[in-house]
Amino acid sequence: MEHFIKEPSKSLSENIKKVWVIREIIENLIGFLVLGVLFFLDNRFDWLEWIGWGLTILLIVSVLFAIWGIGIKPIILHKTWGYDVNEEFLQLKHGAITEERELIPMTKIQAVSTKQGPLMKRYGLYSISIETMGSSHSIPGISKEIAQDLRDQIAIYAKVKEVE
Repeated sequence: MEHFIKEPSKSLSENIKKVWVIREIIENLIGFLVLGVLFFLDNRFDWLEWIGWGLTILLIVSVLFAIWGIGIKPIILHKTWGYDVNEEFLQLKHGAITEERELIPMTKIQAVSTKQGPLMKRYGLYSISIETMGSSHSIPGISKEIAQDLRDQIAIYAKVKEVE
């Protein structure tokens, strides 16, 4: 008896790439600000020579990671993310280098919720959190209508009762 589970067919919203890029820019700006302060202090207090070289190497590595995080990573993350829901399983797939596939039985799901931070709100996106007894899972970057429908669908399939 052969039983195949199909590849996840649903993908994240295109706008999640913008959210990831903005988040990376904010994180990198904070990092470069800290590096700038360290360079200033190195220059002002004439620290040991090796500290200046270490800061320079750290700056170069930070620039490379910024290029990766802002220009390449969001595209790859978006292409590799997939999810699907049926009456038996919630299926998640993500990862480019290390691909991770998760099959979560509906009978194991205990709670499902939607979250929306300030950046996600700006683009009308939600993240869905799925809680099981031993772990938690999430699907980032889904439009409001799809997220609410998906949350309700998972709750119905998993027979999750709403807390009053």
